Amino acid sequence: MSDSDTAAAGDKHSELLDCCGGLNNIDYSKMDLKWMEELLKHINFHDSNFCVAVIAIIFNPLFWNVVARWEHRTRRLSKLFGSPYLACYCLGFVIILLNVYRSHSMTVAMKAQARWEVMDRTDVFYTGVALIVLGTLLVVSSFLALGFTGTFLGDYFGILIDEKVTGFPFNIVENPMYWGSTANYLGLALIGASPVGLVLTAIVAGAYKVAIRYEGPFTGLIYQERSQHRKHE
Repeated sequence: MSDSDTAAAGDKHSELLDCCGGLNNIDYSKMDLKWMEELLKHINFHDSNFCVAVIAIIFNPLFWNVVARWEHRTRRLSKLFGSPYLACYCLGFVIILLNVYRSHSMTVAMKAQARWEVMDRTDVFYTGVALIVLGTLLVVSSFLALGFTGTFLGDYFGILIDEKVTGFPFNIVENPMYWGSTANYLGLALIGASPVGLVLTAIVAGAYKVAIRYEGPFTGLIYQERSQHRKHE
């Protein structure tokens, strides 16, 4: 695209914003938020089951990131178990148990609170089923592509893969394990017509988003250190 074309496109874009008064001039108070109000009416944020589920959701990624970074820095778990592989397997088993408990706590919270008649429809139900199928596909295929140690933070134990995994499902979406798990929870919320399930799923997505921001750069640094080490050999 030439400079004149770019300038013309920019002028048109500016004219459109000026015509609408700019995005800052939109009166958000006039937006229809009745559906949000109705959603929140069906949620008891003071319910103990809801609070337990929220704690479990936030605790899980915090736990495995803190422990894995501590292991990378000290190698204490590898020394304790006598092998980085055995240590990784044990941490992975603990993470699995924590995730099972998180799923249980979310299910209990959803069953303890009211259903929303707006969501209690056949099309919503089958959308939930489709999301669970998709989520399970992403989780299982991701596990098969990475293996146990690749899935459960083996990099932090010094168990590094030779090449970055780029096949399915990583060629479709980044972090498929996390987003597949999120899709499963969203599917459960839709199937159960559960407003609190939607809120809990949003918290899961937020927790994973934060975890990815910390895990991605740190994992990249681990492989960068290996690359630099190989150059000096």
